[in-house]
Amino acid sequence: MIFVLKPTVTQAEIDHICEKIESFGLTPHVSKGVERTIIGAIGDETILQSQPLEALPGVERVLPILKPFKLASREFKPDNTVIAVSDVRVGGQRLAVIAGPCAVENRELLLETAREVKQAGASLLRGGAFKPRTSPYAFQGLGEEGLRYLAEARELTGLPVVTELMDPREAELVMMYADVVQVGARNMQNFKLLKEVGTHDKPVVLKRGMSSTIKELLMSAEYIMSEGNYNVILCERGIRTFEDYTRNTLDLSAVPVIKQLSHLPVIVDPSHATGKWDLVAPMAMAAIAAGADGLMIEVHPKPEEALSDGAQSLLPRKFSRLMASLRLVAEAVGRTV
Repeated sequence: MIFVLKPTVTQAEIDHICEKIESFGLTPHVSKGVERTIIGAIGDETILQSQPLEALPGVERVLPILKPFKLASREFKPDNTVIAVSDVRVGGQRLAVIAGPCAVENRELLLETAREVKQAGASLLRGGAFKPRTSPYAFQGLGEEGLRYLAEARELTGLPVVTELMDPREAELVMMYADVVQVGARNMQNFKLLKEVGTHDKPVVLKRGMSSTIKELLMSAEYIMSEGNYNVILCERGIRTFEDYTRNTLDLSAVPVIKQLSHLPVIVDPSHATGKWDLVAPMAMAAIAAGADGLMIEVHPKPEEALSDGAQSLLPRKFSRLMASLRLVAEAVGRTV
């Protein structure tokens, strides 16, 4: 249920409504918008159906949330959510571009790449310290050593760091170093992991699973948000279809669909979606035109020597050219980079 509060509601009245919701065994979630404050009552809503809820002081009206994803829905929060990552805002008028190597391979390579993407205009640095790979024999990442290199790159460039968390047991370690935690496509429905990141206030990039529907993606976001962490950034990174020319099939229609259904920001990863570096730029520009709030792009100074995903990684000079093109597309749709 959604409690839409009067514009004149006081904090004491908000506290009283939350206490009333809790007395019925439900969990209150307060969302303060530009004009109105809304309280979502999450749990078994049938308990509330016979209660005179609109008689509570400060309540204007009470409405059911029809979508199965309650907290992620536009019904719960009509305004777009903008997530702060240090000085970067994800979901606002300015687009967020996350760039860097797929994996942190060594200190020198990471620092070189961080300098290059910073100079080109990236707003966040990506790099995997723990790498989930299809083969158990492939490079699995440097672990904590890689996290330390990411922290050093942040100090050098000022770029906030995005890195993947794979195991709830490593959450505290990764949270120590990362500014944004990524939940990868393979872990989109790892519910223990989702609940773990939900207990922290660290922003989360939640990637769509390769065979997952939009509804399933939003329900996974709901797992995180139901634990109290509303700082969720959704990421479309391509889905598995019968087409085998590209690594995955980039579902750009997911961007406007999610925008209709949810208030959460949406970014697009054209690198994993296409798997081919020469397709990254056109799909990145198309994603911005479709309404994405940002991009995640893999950049590597020596793609032919990369230990992970070299075929889809842009050279720094090509990334710089892409950023110039993105500025033109962003301006055409009323955004900036």
